[in-house]
Amino acid sequence: LVLDESTTRQAMQLFKETKIILLSSMSSLGSGSPEEIERSWCACVLYCVSKLGNAGKAKEDRGITLRQILRAFDLKIVDFFKEMPQFCIKVGFILTGLYGSDWEKRLELQELQANLVHLCSLGRHYRRAYQELFLLNDGKPANNSSELNVQQASEYYDFGWLLFLVLRNQASSAVKNLLTSTTELVSVLAVLIIHIPVRLRNFSIEDSSCFAKKSDKGVNLIASLCERYLTSEDELSKALQKTNILIKDILKKKPCSDVSECQQGSLSFIDPEGLTFFKNFLEEDSLKSSLQVLEKEYVNGLDTKGELDARMFANEEDSLLGSGSLSGGALKLPGTKRKYDDVMASPTKSTASRAPMSPPRFCPSPNGNSFCNSKMAPFTPVSTAMTTAKWLRSAISPLPSKPSGELLRFFSACDKDVTDDITCRAAIILGAIFTGSSFGERMCTSLRNTSGMDAIWTEQRKMEALKLYYRVLESMCRAESQILSGSNLTSLLSNERFHRCMIACSAELVLATHKTVTMMFPAVLEKTGITAFDLSKVIESFVRHEDSLPRELKRHLNSLEERLLESMAWEKGSSMYNSLIVARPTLSAEINRLGLLAEPMPSLDAIAVHHDISLGGLPPLPFHKQPDKDEVRSPKRACTERRNVLVDNSFRSPVKDVIKSKFLPPLQSAFARFDISS
Repeated sequence: LVLDESTTRQAMQLFKETKIILLSSMSSLGSGSPEEIERSWCACVLYCVSKLGNAGKAKEDRGITLRQILRAFDLKIVDFFKEMPQFCIKVGFILTGLYGSDWEKRLELQELQANLVHLCSLGRHYRRAYQELFLLNDGKPANNSSELNVQQASEYYDFGWLLFLVLRNQASSAVKNLLTSTTELVSVLAVLIIHIPVRLRNFSIEDSSCFAKKSDKGVNLIASLCERYLTSEDELSKALQKTNILIKDILKKKPCSDVSECQQGSLSFIDPEGLTFFKNFLEEDSLKSSLQVLEKEYVNGLDTKGELDARMFANEEDSLLGSGSLSGGALKLPGTKRKYDDVMASPTKSTASRAPMSPPRFCPSPNGNSFCNSKMAPFTPVSTAMTTAKWLRSAISPLPSKPSGELLRFFSACDKDVTDDITCRAAIILGAIFTGSSFGERMCTSLRNTSGMDAIWTEQRKMEALKLYYRVLESMCRAESQILSGSNLTSLLSNERFHRCMIACSAELVLATHKTVTMMFPAVLEKTGITAFDLSKVIESFVRHEDSLPRELKRHLNSLEERLLESMAWEKGSSMYNSLIVARPTLSAEINRLGLLAEPMPSLDAIAVHHDISLGGLPPLPFHKQPDKDEVRSPKRACTERRNVLVDNSFRSPVKDVIKSKFLPPLQSAFARFDISS
């Protein structure tokens, strides 16, 4: 490694300050030899310095990258991500002293893990799709192999994956997500279908079971692929346009002006509408030069952004990493009995010396048509994302972005019409969640510098969350009204904390569906000003009142609820302790002494100002300003000062709450005991 003087000095300083921790923790750090453990420790040290010590450097001079670190220390990615979290736990106080209290956010380890899981899933998805669609070579015997069914990847396989990686890297990091990446990958498959020689196809274009969407002009390729891979036709068409632009701009290929000339080739029996054909695009000579150009483009992007070399994720039959949670948080990297040596070895080979990508060993379908006979594997991150996205498109997106007539009647039936309060609150909270600043400082800068496509994506996600919120809220109101035999739901609909929990739950489901890299749970708690204990109270009711919720999202919410109740609700700054003092006043002194109380929720006006949210034509809420509170403080921050909870936080009398809860429906009762006037 060629390190500059500043990086070398910082790395040596951090290593010296953490060496005593390393020596005292040898027995608990991995299962390798002391030399291997020290090598992993040094890699963690250097990664921290590379991320945290570059604050003053220009973007184009970001220093050493993770892939270079892995190469230098001969580490596998899985091993690095097993050790890095433990390293951060053990030396966190040292990192705070050297780099400030926000070091964990700037380290972006969670985002890197999420990106890694996504790439593993996408690589597996591409391998499976390519095997279904195409032969893996020209029928020539595999080199250096005695197994008859072992087939090596053709250059077409390499080309497709590289084309996708370059396309993915062009997207802003601010809204990089698994759903968009999958759609881009399907667009690459469409390009391959109409350009790879027919003799290498593993399917018949005329087979109706493979390509069911047809017209008088032939097979509607886009619609057929959408049906096959559960993508949106509109989104796939947009992704295909981006792919074609990349081919024209980077590979310098010209579209075929007369599509009829190509009708006898790979476009035979395919409706050319909406497709762009590049003549001689993937002929042997053109293919080799295109591979070289894409390789150079991708490597240059790696050097600039310092990201992982994702070329390796198309190399093995199965991903060797466990998938993370739907929202990208709490990522797990379980062990495996399979060998890590090939795909998880350091992505270190240069462009010149890099061996060709090797797809999995593959035995052709006995029926000769694996694409038509196979189905998408269930319960993969990709299939989950596509299934839940289809639910959003079909069940949620068509809904109005305003409360329905029935919901408005519930709002107006309260002691005071709460319509303006609810609509303004939704606009502010969702604006705080779905905004450039939600994706981190680095992501926010990227969001501002884009052409507006990212802003459109963010607005679409915000609308999906808003529609889902109104839909479930209406279902809840209807159920509560039947229990009460009346439509006055003032206690529920005027509860600030309840609405924030509902909005957070809706936003989390949207983010979980798209599997964003940068906005992961528990980010929605920070943005809405609630705590884990607050959110846990609404999850069960949310699931019960949305019948159409896909089982994948139900599982996601159930796993979140377990995580909230088992660990997060017990952390300092949890509102559970506020409720506990009300229920058990004798514990007040001890809870205050330990500083366990949650701070009051940040007011809506503070959130609006902090995120620069404009309400447009919506009437303003009667916000309550908090004096001397210039920043929006995290609800998870521990409250250290002693206070009278019943006065400052306006908790209701526990005796009155118990009596009143006997006459309230379950949902209202759940929130009555910790209601705070904000």
